[in-house]
Amino acid sequence: MNTYPVITISREYGSGGRLIGKRLAEELGLPFYDKDLITRAAADSGLSPEVLEAAEDQAPSSLLYTLSTGGLTGMVGGVGMPLSDRLFLAQFDAIRKIAAEGPCVIVGRCSNYVLRERPGALHFFIHADLDSRIERIIKEYGVPEKEAEAKIAKTDKRRASYYNHYTSVKWGDARNYHLSINSAALGIEGTVALCRDFVTAYRRQH
Repeated sequence: MNTYPVITISREYGSGGRLIGKRLAEELGLPFYDKDLITRAAADSGLSPEVLEAAEDQAPSSLLYTLSTGGLTGMVGGVGMPLSDRLFLAQFDAIRKIAAEGPCVIVGRCSNYVLRERPGALHFFIHADLDSRIERIIKEYGVPEKEAEAKIAKTDKRRASYYNHYTSVKWGDARNYHLSINSAALGIEGTVALCRDFVTAYRRQH
């Protein structure tokens, strides 16, 4: 049986995607990367983690196609480049380097697009109905009930804008993932089990 693939997790806010990715990584015995990418990107680019983290909330400017083919890989210095683009470049390089090191689980940050041409990489998208997501962020994140729906809309809009800006495809489009799952239908553990079974079946076929 072949080794595990690199796995990326994209997710709607409040769907439990990060936790699902973390649990999946634990069950498979793989490294897990989420905010760790900020630290890794900072170390590789020479930018401070605080600067890169702040840049995540800035509106992006413009960049990509040459990036996706490796044309600008390594240009993380980016003198004169908007900070949001420098962040994307730094994370782009970090994701590719991490994937080259071996099997792992990576959450968010356009990782499915960055690794879309990597042989054997698996890409999952986690979503859920609005009521379930509202309930989750109130309970798990302590978001006030009256602010929950607006918080979800704002976060998803920011994620979609960032993704759509830096890629040539649409965030959440099921055609760009190997598996799109409604986590509310199975719960966190059930969704982890489904992802694990998918990975196992994939390994058997490859």
